[in-house]
Amino acid sequence: MDHIVVVGASAAGLTAADTLRRAGFAGTLTMVGDELRPPYDRPPLSKQVLAGDWEPHKATLLQENAIQRLGMQLKLGRRATGLDPVARTVDLDGGERIGYDGLIIATGLRPQRLPFGHDLAGVHVLRTLDDALTLRAQLLGGPRVVVIGAGFLGSEIAATARGLGLDVTLVDVEATPLARQVGPKIGELVAQMHRDHGVEVRMRRHVTDVIGQNGRVAEVVLDDGTRLAADVVVVAIGSVPATDWLTDSGIPLGDGVLCDPTCQAVAGVYAAGDVANWPHPLAGGRIRLEQRANATQQAVIAAKNLLVGPNRSLPYAPIPFGWTDQYDTKIQIHGWCPPEAYAEVVDGDLPSRTFVALYYAGGRVVGALGWNSPRALLQYRGHIAQHTAV
Repeated sequence: MDHIVVVGASAAGLTAADTLRRAGFAGTLTMVGDELRPPYDRPPLSKQVLAGDWEPHKATLLQENAIQRLGMQLKLGRRATGLDPVARTVDLDGGERIGYDGLIIATGLRPQRLPFGHDLAGVHVLRTLDDALTLRAQLLGGPRVVVIGAGFLGSEIAATARGLGLDVTLVDVEATPLARQVGPKIGELVAQMHRDHGVEVRMRRHVTDVIGQNGRVAEVVLDDGTRLAADVVVVAIGSVPATDWLTDSGIPLGDGVLCDPTCQAVAGVYAAGDVANWPHPLAGGRIRLEQRANATQQAVIAAKNLLVGPNRSLPYAPIPFGWTDQYDTKIQIHGWCPPEAYAEVVDGDLPSRTFVALYYAGGRVVGALGWNSPRALLQYRGHIAQHTAV
C-alpha cells in the first residue's frame, strides 16, 4: 500500500492519519479538508470558544510542527466531490483527481437548517470554528437570543449565552431538553436547570416562521401564535452525515456510510467518526455515534484495519461514551439512554443533582448516566457490557 487518502480534516481524520504513521505506514499520506483551518476540536466551540474563555488556537488538535511530523500532503480548503472505489480515485473541487490504495472517510456532519430564515442576518448554525467566532461577535452586542433545538448543542449554546448575561429562550418540539438523549425523567431536570438559570424554556413548540426587518431577524413565530423577539437566532435542530459527495459512488449509504463490523464500507475504503454507520452487537443493529470519544476510538480501529486487511481486521464494538457541560453541571453517559427506557437512580438523588441513573430496556441495563458524578458513574459501566439483567 503506497498511498492512503483521508477525506475529512477532523478529529477522526487526524487520529486516523496519526495512527497510520504510528503503525508504520511510510507511504504517501494525503488529507483533504473543506476548511482552510488545520484540524480542531469541536466540543469546545459551543462552550469555551463561544464564551470567550478560549482563544481560537486553543481548539487546534495538533500544533503545526506536530502535523508536519506526520509527513502529510495537506489539501485544506478543498472539497471532495466524488469517489470511484473501482478506479480508486477521489475527485476534488477544481477538477483535481487523486489516486489511492486505501481511503478513510471522516467527513463528519452538516447542520440541518430550517426551510426559512437563513437568508436573514442574525440567523446562525454552529458547526465550524468560524461559525463560533461569528456567533460570539454578535453575542457581545447583548442581543435577545432564541435557540431552536434543545439537544446537546442547542442546550450548550443556551447555557453559554445565558452565562454571558443574555436574554435567552430555548425552543424545541420535544417535551424536554435532551429528550432523545436522556429520556423524559432526566430531561425534565435539564429543563429545570435552565429555568433556574433564567432561560425561558418553550417545549412542545414548533417554529413556523422567522420574521425579519430590514434584512435582519426580528422575531421567531411558534405554532401557538407566540412571537418571540430575537436579535440572534441559533438553529440547532440536528445534523446529517456529510455524504452528498458519495451519492453516485457506489459506496453503500443510509444514515451515513454503511460499514461492516470492522468499519469497512467496500474494499480499501473505511469510515470513522460521525459519518460511519456500522452493526454493533450490544445495540442489536446498526448505529451511528455523534460523540467525540467515538471519533478518536473508531479512527484508530479503521486505520489499523485498513493496514492489516480484511482477513486480520478486528470488529469495533465500544461502549459509547458522551458528555455535555452546561453551567456548573457535567452530564456523562455510558451506553444508550433511549427515551423509551426506564431510568432508575441508583446512586445519589435527583434533588441534590448529584446522582447516577441506570437505564433499562428489554430487561437489561443499556445505559448509565452520571450527573456531576464522574467517579460514581465508572463503577456502573460494566453493567452495560455484561448486559446485566434487571
